[in-house]
Amino acid sequence: MVAQSLTRYAWLSIAAAILTMGLKLLAWHLTGSVGLLSDALESLVNLGGAVMALMMLRIAMQPPDDDHAYGHSKAEYFSSGFEGMLILIAGGLIIWQAVPSLLDPQPLEQAWIGLAVSAAAAVVNLIVARILGKAGREHRSITLQADSHHLMTDVWTSVGILIGVALVAVTGWRLLDPIIAIAVALNILWTGVRLLRESADGLMDAAWQADELQSLEEVLNQFRDGTVEFHAIRTRRAAARRFVTFHLLVPGAWSVQQAHELAESVEARLAQLMPGVSAISHIEPIEDPASYADATHLGSGVSR
Repeated sequence: MVAQSLTRYAWLSIAAAILTMGLKLLAWHLTGSVGLLSDALESLVNLGGAVMALMMLRIAMQPPDDDHAYGHSKAEYFSSGFEGMLILIAGGLIIWQAVPSLLDPQPLEQAWIGLAVSAAAAVVNLIVARILGKAGREHRSITLQADSHHLMTDVWTSVGILIGVALVAVTGWRLLDPIIAIAVALNILWTGVRLLRESADGLMDAAWQADELQSLEEVLNQFRDGTVEFHAIRTRRAAARRFVTFHLLVPGAWSVQQAHELAESVEARLAQLMPGVSAISHIEPIEDPASYADATHLGSGVSR
């Protein structure tokens, strides 16, 4: 059910990319604006990103198997990284299209009609970006969040270019069209860099984000009572999934059953408060100095 829900959002993104690309190409045909042409080229990039998102979501939602015991959720990072690269390409295309117009600005035709058509495309992208962003946060899908960011860069690109075209129509200063197009391109290049960095972090098993680490620490504090302690806490992200391992230090006189029940309680509490978390615990006697020997091991988390 979840997989079907997420792929439905990907299909929505594909439909929006096709619609907005058609509208923007029409706006460019009516006006001859290099800014609007660049905007249309970015929508073509959006379409490629949406198709990639659909493919990776289908893979990510496959259940664990013998060759992938932890599932396939990391496939989403390939999609978000691909989206980041496409955004960089879109920014480069905009600059490439705009620079010649700096040297030889061209007059615009039927500017207001073209603006109306392009504005309609921007509204479509804004609505779809909001929908994808909300779904991405709810399902912790980096693919949908990346697609949402990508569409929002398209929205801001469109807004900047619309302002530029409108000012050219009012003032007659043709240089504004390519200047604003380049300024918007530089802004979306930064978005692409951020997406690539986030994707790389996920593929490199980056630790949980600060708010997630704080929630984890709050859960563990509920069980710390002077006779129970935690250390060697390590966390990693895999798209929507979260993994944590920790050593649970308990009195050496406890029975295996008693220590096991406590570990089960901690893991159940984590699963209850932080859906999607897989926890693995290792029990050690709190009085034994050897229990702390691994505290210096490298790892990511909230404590060692």
